[in-house]
Amino acid sequence: MAVSPAAHNSVTDPAVTDELHVLVLAGGLSYERDVSLRSGRRVLDALRAVGVEAELRDADVALLPALAADPPDAVVIALHGATGEDGSLRGVLDLCDVPYVGCDARASRLAWDKPSAKAVLREAGIPTPDWVALPHDRFSELGAVAVLDRIADRLGLPLMIKPAQGGSGLGAAVVRDARSLPAAMVGCFAYDQTALVERYVPGMDVAVSVVDLGEGPEALPPVEIVPRNGVYDYAARYTAGRTTWHAPARLDQETTDRVADVALAAHNALGLRDLSRVDLIVDADGQPHVLEVNVSPGMTETSLLPLAIQAAGLDFGRVLGALVSRAARRP
Repeated sequence: MAVSPAAHNSVTDPAVTDELHVLVLAGGLSYERDVSLRSGRRVLDALRAVGVEAELRDADVALLPALAADPPDAVVIALHGATGEDGSLRGVLDLCDVPYVGCDARASRLAWDKPSAKAVLREAGIPTPDWVALPHDRFSELGAVAVLDRIADRLGLPLMIKPAQGGSGLGAAVVRDARSLPAAMVGCFAYDQTALVERYVPGMDVAVSVVDLGEGPEALPPVEIVPRNGVYDYAARYTAGRTTWHAPARLDQETTDRVADVALAAHNALGLRDLSRVDLIVDADGQPHVLEVNVSPGMTETSLLPLAIQAAGLDFGRVLGALVSRAARRP
């Protein structure tokens, strides 16, 4: 069930200690570097606003010596793309005995690979659109035309094409007729060696952020996404005026509760902790379908997690402070 703002306030208002030393990691070398830097700066400002000593650092060759010389009490990973989401950095932080906000390396690897995550969701009975994962090599070896014809016959049109590993809508496209399919595949392969071809489900784009502030994971109010061109791609996400957001989403209470339950089920099925963002489509019958789950949600001025926090009547800095406080106490 979705939780009301009043229910959250009792959990998210602990005193944030000014004794914590927090490191915010942002930047990296992925296609999403610029967005990551914007997220990192916003997290930095929000933490400092509630009295947390925080500094911003890139994930580069200077990181490990810095962790050894002055270990932080906790790390906030504001890195997007592979560096922040494929589990590798989290594994290195584990080796350094440095606690961090968010799920562990294993769960991060699972959520990062969309076909693997969708298989887990499907096995758990969580609705997700039918799909096929197609590596570039198989695409070429088996003959592009024959493969695409078979995909279109099996899944039907329209289709959603996106990288199997990646975020921010990079390389994603909606294909409404078979003639557009080859170009969409080529565009997808520019960002990843494997394409996820998914049955397109028309409906309302909704994001549900999940946070755990000490009493178990809870779903924040859903955020409705209305991109001007109909597709929530990179430009729609990060360019002012390209998208309208409704927080909370324009859903009746029954559908809101159903969406929250599905998001929480996805968060738990993938073994996540602290925070996540579950992206869904709500079809014409009010049924939610999970598209993907993000373990390092954006924190920019147009990102969905901060919008959900605001819709819940919470303070962004205090929520982050509660998360880093929990991470710092984690064994």
